[in-house]
Amino acid sequence: MQTAIWHIRKMGKFILRFRPYTLEIKHVFTVAAFSRNTTPVVLIELEYDGVVGYGEASMPPYLGESQESVISFLNKIDLSTYSSPFQTEDILQYIDDIQEQHTAAKACIDIALHDLLGKLLGQPYHKVWGLNPALIPPTSFTIGMDTEEIVRQKVSEAQQFKILKVKLGLETDKMMIKTIRSMTDVPLCADVNQGWKNKEQALEMAQWLAEQNVVFLEQPMPKEQIDDMAWLTERSPIPTIADEGCQRYSDIIGLKDVYSGINIKLMKCTGMREAKKMAELAGALDLKVMLGCMTETSCAISAAAQLAPLVDWADLDGALLINNDIYKGMYVHEGRCVLTDLPGIGIIKK
Repeated sequence: MQTAIWHIRKMGKFILRFRPYTLEIKHVFTVAAFSRNTTPVVLIELEYDGVVGYGEASMPPYLGESQESVISFLNKIDLSTYSSPFQTEDILQYIDDIQEQHTAAKACIDIALHDLLGKLLGQPYHKVWGLNPALIPPTSFTIGMDTEEIVRQKVSEAQQFKILKVKLGLETDKMMIKTIRSMTDVPLCADVNQGWKNKEQALEMAQWLAEQNVVFLEQPMPKEQIDDMAWLTERSPIPTIADEGCQRYSDIIGLKDVYSGINIKLMKCTGMREAKKMAELAGALDLKVMLGCMTETSCAISAAAQLAPLVDWADLDGALLINNDIYKGMYVHEGRCVLTDLPGIGIIKK
């Protein structure tokens, strides 16, 4: 059991509490660039008038943030000049302006603030936004790179899911797909994590994957190879989705002819406020929208799920990949995300 040592900051009418926590991943998580079996997070509570909102920052190593950097950022915050949490735009703009980057640190405040607001209103946030949870697409379940034996085990554990997400980007790519196809014919989405460097080979793989009922390619090539990505997108038989290549709202316009769509993650874009704006702008530009996640507790996953009715594809399995979730919220039934009617982001502590 991890010790719960809370940092506490009193700021006018607000009280901010936060502590580090380490997520334990059920299976070693392998992508094109690295493997890991834990994810560091910071859990926060934002209190106003006796009502508490929950938030979370998740920091896979490749994002460049850490528990230490998040805690340092949170110690810079001073909300004492704000008299009400309903000054949402002003508060979150202030948070964003404190320091560049630090998007996961900013996201945990955004999530906690939305949870707090929903509780003060007595409504789940998808209802505050006027969204219909029946429109949430089935969530994918991630199959990380592994041996044939472990891949089969992972697939057998994912029988309820109507779509699977497969990590690619190494010399084992075809083995991964063939192994999964030996067990199931459900649609697949392929996440290459920038693993393919040559555009001709990437196109050849895209054509082969299309024959295997792969419905889209997520970040097939390095984000810096913009011309190669545009070339691939123009010729690919399946859509290409920007993940590492799209972080925030300001990135979207420049991606219009480079990818077929974008992957929005709360930890990349500073939280729910900007994620919703990104989904709406992408839709206006006729870009497909995927809603993704890191390995996270049900706190951040349930927060993201509030805007899932707006997207084409959901990949909200992060809490299912860990052993030590301390919240209960959005859950998956027969491959679909089910939102609770609890106010805010819809979670309780276990």
